[in-house]
Amino acid sequence: MLAALTAVVMLLTSCSSTGGAAYSNEIQAVDSFADIAQPSIAVATEGGGRLAPNAVVEPGLPIVVTASRGALTNVRIPTASGRPLAGSLSEDGSTWTSTQPLGYSKRYSVQAEAVGVGGRSVVSQRFTTTSPESLTSAAILGEKTVGIAHTVGVRFADPIPDRKKAQAAITVSSDPQMRGAFYWISDSEVRWRPERFWTPGTKVSVAVNIYGVDLGDGLYGDENLSYDFTIGRAQEIVADDNTKTIVVKRDGKVIRTMPTSFGKDSTPTPRGIYMIGDRVEHIIMDSSTYGVPVESAAGYRTPVQWAVQMSYSGIYMHGAPWSMSAQGSSNVSNGCPNLSPTDAEWLVKNTLRGDPVTVKNTNADTLPGVDGLGDWNIPWPQWKNGNADT
Repeated sequence: MLAALTAVVMLLTSCSSTGGAAYSNEIQAVDSFADIAQPSIAVATEGGGRLAPNAVVEPGLPIVVTASRGALTNVRIPTASGRPLAGSLSEDGSTWTSTQPLGYSKRYSVQAEAVGVGGRSVVSQRFTTTSPESLTSAAILGEKTVGIAHTVGVRFADPIPDRKKAQAAITVSSDPQMRGAFYWISDSEVRWRPERFWTPGTKVSVAVNIYGVDLGDGLYGDENLSYDFTIGRAQEIVADDNTKTIVVKRDGKVIRTMPTSFGKDSTPTPRGIYMIGDRVEHIIMDSSTYGVPVESAAGYRTPVQWAVQMSYSGIYMHGAPWSMSAQGSSNVSNGCPNLSPTDAEWLVKNTLRGDPVTVKNTNADTLPGVDGLGDWNIPWPQWKNGNADT
């Protein structure tokens, strides 16, 4: 195509004149076309602008090399080991994207070549990566098979200054697809909650790609992590103070009814929707966990067998042989739904993390939505708007 266009330019200038001016115009036209057709190469970070010479970049951001008016024939970013940084080339050869994280406090050089109808272009560009003031780690809270109310929890080792940047580093995908949103329950723990309870059998994948990402005030993530889980059977639990019972339904059918004793008038059990957390055979119930000293008149430190966690603030459904005479008829506990040891053991062995528990008709306020396992008590319109700015 270039040869054909050049021939046309030569023919037109020959017809117009045989003098030196025409020859000069012909060369000028060809040079101008060559300049326009010459391939160009741009080096940038994913989602960011073109890199300036000796730019400083976040190690967690992929390097993107793009060719215009041509295709990339070689892209190389040498590493300290001597091996080039791994990357992938688009099918049309126009874009190369790094797939291997960069190191902290490193110097790199991008060497790229592109070829097109206008010739060949070569670029060599240097950049450095940031030196973090501090690093933080993250943990994902969950198990491989969970209940229909399970929410994705990411807990950081430090308070996060830039919550939006942290959220952007977390992706949640599911099959079938489910709409969801982020909400912070503390300055170091963020939750992703679906709009409604999951469908049994749903497959969910979570990626926390915080390595090399500036989470604010010089705090960077130290490594990425991932979590895959499946939604198990549809099991829901209703704890009703009117009947003093805990009823377990699986796939819509009642499979167990258990008498219970809720919190007494001075320590009533909060209403609302809870998510089941840990299930343990032994635990020490300690009043100091919610601000009542063990040594005080209302304090206690009691060994308990068979306990199912309902909140971060210490509410459990648990075995209480000392209150069996009251179970099903009156409320005598310090706030936890009491059960017989037999029923509590059954509950521990037949529940999943993320099973929903609805507590109703108690003489108490609703469990706060930021009390660890009370996510569903925050209305969806409020949840989807998020609180990353607060």
